[in-house]
Amino acid sequence: MFVRKKKNQSGSISVQIIKKINRINKVIKTIGSSKDPDEIERLFQKGLYELPRLFGATLFDDIQEPDIDELSNDNIRIVGPNLVFGRIFDHIGFSAINDRLFKDLCISRITHPGSKLQLSKYLRENNRAEISEDRIYYFMDRLHNRYKNQTEEISFRYTKSILGGKIGVVFYDMTTIYFESDHADEFRETGFSKEGKHQHPQIYPGLLVGKNGYPIGYDIYEGSIYEGHTLIPVLERFEKRFDLNKPIVVADAGLLSSDNITDLKENGYGFILGARIKNESAKVKKQIHQLSLSEGQIEKILKPDDTTLFISYSQKRAKKDAFNREKGLKRLEKNLKAGRLTKSNINNRGYNKYLRLEGTINIQIDYQKFEDDQKWDGLKGYITNTTLTGKEMIENYQNLWLIERAFRISKTDLKIRPIYHRIRERIEAHICISFVSYLLFKELERVLAENQTNISVNQAIKQINRMYQVVFQYANGNNQKVLLKNNPTQEQIMNIINSKF
Repeated sequence: MFVRKKKNQSGSISVQIIKKINRINKVIKTIGSSKDPDEIERLFQKGLYELPRLFGATLFDDIQEPDIDELSNDNIRIVGPNLVFGRIFDHIGFSAINDRLFKDLCISRITHPGSKLQLSKYLRENNRAEISEDRIYYFMDRLHNRYKNQTEEISFRYTKSILGGKIGVVFYDMTTIYFESDHADEFRETGFSKEGKHQHPQIYPGLLVGKNGYPIGYDIYEGSIYEGHTLIPVLERFEKRFDLNKPIVVADAGLLSSDNITDLKENGYGFILGARIKNESAKVKKQIHQLSLSEGQIEKILKPDDTTLFISYSQKRAKKDAFNREKGLKRLEKNLKAGRLTKSNINNRGYNKYLRLEGTINIQIDYQKFEDDQKWDGLKGYITNTTLTGKEMIENYQNLWLIERAFRISKTDLKIRPIYHRIRERIEAHICISFVSYLLFKELERVLAENQTNISVNQAIKQINRMYQVVFQYANGNNQKVLLKNNPTQEQIMNIINSKF
């Protein structure tokens, strides 16, 4: 009876427990298979552990159980992150980046997000490697230039395979990520912050994704750039690299400008953009109000620039718009009563548009503007140059929330912000690591949903971080690693991972 490693035609290694019967090797149990050397060793050690428990010790087996009383917390290692996200990492194809530290950085961004000092401590305590904080920073200084293009190529190929081999629609959006610093430079600049951190220097990451929020690629811009100037360069870069074949571009109203629309049309792109219907011409606004839409109804208005403006109405949106208007008005009334409003508050930002100046210093609320605004409640506009129906176009546009969710996952679950790095190369490396981590996160989310587990990714991560291995030494000096038994939830997660990846 013995444990063997057998090479398969696919290049993977199967670990099996073998019993010789009449000079023929019979496979009693297959422990598992992998191409990852670390995983193969784990499977082999598991086989050694299970061997005497399957058959019992023989006269030829040197089975010496360790002294349990001598075991301590120092003998325990966290192995779940590598068993789960390491398998996903390899399956997607990121193992082509033959650098173990890159893999550790990407996985730990999901399971143990924090400083590089904390990462160094985590790797050391779990016997991954003795890697200093300085070595991690040295690696990050070169990561972006070495691996950014390769990570995008791997991500694009995988996203394309997940989406059935074709990417016909892409979604683009930007966000701001601030720094815990008052010092700006040519890259980290102050500007309009979507997070309300206007006093902090920031950068502008732009993310391009396919349907269901699967990432294609990203770019990083200085914090003061106008986001409308980033769309065409990103599209051209990825079209040249990946032969996207003029996909339909979906973006929110922040990227709506006459220059962008002209560039999209001149470059042959179909597009769906959120419309700022209150900024339309007086003629178009009159047409909108003559529509008298009911719940779920969609109508279109042909514009002189050969684009189509679709208008939809939703009672739910109308209630939300009315609630927000009331809330904004009450805040203005409260500030006016407290004397906190000055002439500088009279502008078109938000609900300040309801303010007016009487005389030279007397500030009042224009309640007529407030009432007039009611007629826009529940209306939403979309501009397109495609031949899609109104329903098809809105269904595509509504997928834009997935890219917003991608940013939310990156900022909360992956803790991409705030950024404490100052050196540009490390900032770029930080974003690259988070980009890869997001795809690993998405894949775990997908397979959990496909198997109808009702386990969220965050719940799964908590369970994954509690998968342990005990490392001990026999009396004869041989080391042994034993994977502790999983609880039912952990076993369910591992069964899915083993079957899918």
